[in-house]
Amino acid sequence: MHWINSEVIERERDLKPLEGLDGIVVPGGFGYRGIEGKVMAARYAREHKVPYLGLCLGMQVMVIELARHIVGNDEPNSTEFDVSTRYPVIDLMPEQRDLADMGGTMRLGVYPCHLKPGTRAGDVYAPAQVVMERHRHRFELNNAYRDMLSRGGMVFSGVSPQDRLVEIAELADHPWMVGCQFHPEFKSRPNRPHPLFYGFMKAAAARHAATSAQSSILAAPASCSEETA
Repeated sequence: MHWINSEVIERERDLKPLEGLDGIVVPGGFGYRGIEGKVMAARYAREHKVPYLGLCLGMQVMVIELARHIVGNDEPNSTEFDVSTRYPVIDLMPEQRDLADMGGTMRLGVYPCHLKPGTRAGDVYAPAQVVMERHRHRFELNNAYRDMLSRGGMVFSGVSPQDRLVEIAELADHPWMVGCQFHPEFKSRPNRPHPLFYGFMKAAAARHAATSAQSSILAAPASCSEETA
């Protein structure tokens, strides 16, 4: 495992620390420190087809990055980081907007998530169709931008009851680029990994095997390459 400081990526505009990785995890958190570095990591994962797992804030930066790609500029953002953004693709949950004292008022606890069959998330949770996941956040994907994000290739593979909130988002044309608004690490155990961690590690292992095989072919003598072909 490589621990990469997103503030360094943001400050130096250097993506070399991401080169050669078989998977990228962007965890949860609060505040704007290192956010642009996390967005850059999400862009690298999307463009280079590197397996990506976004946890809470990690899902939000994945949404921000895709929205920026769709509109062709860096204006899409979360109102947590830019309250005046023209494209608030991540915004406060409606029930959070009139709260004067934040404290412990964020969305906490276990909530149901309905899965979409045939998606990456649906496959790793199968045969379950509804799962219970633990949350700790107050910002969500803004439903006003669902259509735009869908046209850009995003699939909403897990939603709350009545389709009110997006709980899991993924990219249709990517080996594994999945983000969840909840915290799967709260329910993961060493001998019983959470399905999303399992799916992510499986995708990372497949990428490692494929890149290792490609490196072996490129490093082989010409005669061996022709024989293999």
